[in-house]
Amino acid sequence: MNTNPDFQCLSISRAMEYIGDETGVMSLMQTLRQSLIDDLPRIDQCLSAGDVPGANELLHQLKGFTPVFCTEVLVAEVVRVEALSKHAAAPEVRAAYAALAPQLAQLQAEVDSHIAANP
Repeated sequence: MNTNPDFQCLSISRAMEYIGDETGVMSLMQTLRQSLIDDLPRIDQCLSAGDVPGANELLHQLKGFTPVFCTEVLVAEVVRVEALSKHAAAPEVRAAYAALAPQLAQLQAEVDSHIAANP
């Protein structure tokens, strides 16, 4: 497994440091992949409906994956948006998430790519 692929959001080397072995990394990455597939659309739905607490719950779960799999910049942004979703009004959280969403989509693409390259 290449631990230094040219990814913008996904950090395989960080995951290896955190988890310690390829099998564990790939197993947890499958869980991350499913979470991204399931939860990113749900976050959008919650925020569109003004359900900030619902979005916060999903963002909180996502925040748990970030220190393991994400670059430091993405970790900081997920933490910031998740914290904002604890107390800010829906329009502010929607705007913050709108700025974060492309990075999460990039993360999902990079996870998919890495999983496909390492069956």
